[in-house]
Amino acid sequence: MKILIIGGNGTIGNKVAAHFEEEHEVLIAGRSNGNVTVDIANSGSIKKMFEKIGKVDAVICIAGEAKWASFSELSEEDYYIGLKSKLMGQVNLVRIGQHYVNPKGSITLTTGILADDPVVKTTSAAMVNGGIHSFVQAAALEMENEVRVNVVSSGMVEDAYEKYKDYFPGHNPIPMQKVINGYVRSVKGIGNGEVIRIYG
Repeated sequence: MKILIIGGNGTIGNKVAAHFEEEHEVLIAGRSNGNVTVDIANSGSIKKMFEKIGKVDAVICIAGEAKWASFSELSEEDYYIGLKSKLMGQVNLVRIGQHYVNPKGSITLTTGILADDPVVKTTSAAMVNGGIHSFVQAAALEMENEVRVNVVSSGMVEDAYEKYKDYFPGHNPIPMQKVINGYVRSVKGIGNGEVIRIYG
């Protein structure tokens, strides 16, 4: 398979990319480096990326940002960071990318546990994650050419535990292999419209 991984240089992305590279052709897309560059907050950039790489069998997105701050401090503009990047960025990847995915291929998005189990300072991120879950379930009903769309929603991964543990008191760090398996299930399975939760 020819697999495009957006965010393939990140904490989770580089492990997912390394796994798929064992058997498949993997293209990495990043904001500043990779086989191709892309800013998912810009739909024109997404279109340019797909025009450059052409048809693929699978798209995996492990990218997108949202502002973390106390609810009382979040401005309207702060919410738009997550809405433009993590939410609409991934929506536009599906909207544009579906035309570049081969029949019976797949698109896999990424959210996280905050959609179901938020912690303080994550109002924006939790809202965006929940929106993506609803979007994937609805979009799956109308995808053409048997292209599937799913989302992997993970708890805090082991590799990021030290950095974020103070934000997630009492949360169990998720082994990276479990997270990788979520992406494998989405790409190589037959599920469609699934929220693949990896929370414990």
